[in-house]
Amino acid sequence: MKIHGLQKMTLLDYPGRVACTVFFGGCNMRCPFCHNAELLDGTAPAVMDDEELLSFLKKRQGLLDGVAFTGGEPLLQKDLPELMGKIRDLGYPVKLDTNGTFPDRLNRMITDGLVQYVAMDIKNSQERYADTAGLKEMDLAPVRESVSLLMEGRTEYEFRTTVVAELHDDRSFSGIGKWIKGAAHYYLQKFTDRETVPFEGLHAPTDDQMRKWAEMLRPDIPAVELRGVD
Repeated sequence: MKIHGLQKMTLLDYPGRVACTVFFGGCNMRCPFCHNAELLDGTAPAVMDDEELLSFLKKRQGLLDGVAFTGGEPLLQKDLPELMGKIRDLGYPVKLDTNGTFPDRLNRMITDGLVQYVAMDIKNSQERYADTAGLKEMDLAPVRESVSLLMEGRTEYEFRTTVVAELHDDRSFSGIGKWIKGAAHYYLQKFTDRETVPFEGLHAPTDDQMRKWAEMLRPDIPAVELRGVD
């Protein structure tokens, strides 16, 4: 299995743990605000394979206490469950970042105890989902299924929305609040422009706007929190 990036240590990607972050290439969305656009088509050069990753993790036992998988979309990797099992056998809990379009694979990993924390992106309200994901159209049924699956509470999870001034407004968060009402954890994270973002002209909302949207959401999602806001 090709590994397209490795951050050897992070305190940010896996809440409450000192982890490494593993990046996979390939994604079935084309979000205009993506920070890892160089990974989207899966053609970026690999930095290692799965055996080299396992060797790295064996050497870091006692120093790291978690592994975060991100991308791209990690669930595109058909051999991911096997790799997760080997990492579990080394004693590491696993966090998975996903866009929620593969609920059957996600359910298998939760049922088999392969993942201990899931961070799922909520791109926008359902009416604006395809545009925000950079697609002409999309079937939202798998995303809705993944939302329901996580809200069963069989594994620790969070929902999160990267908030972009040009893509989100009051109606966005009114719709999201009704959709994921009662979610255990929901984060609004402020967009940050980088060289790797595929489209120019996107901007972050103001901190005051972020706070306003959080307050709008709290009647439906009391656990809403902000990231990237001073």
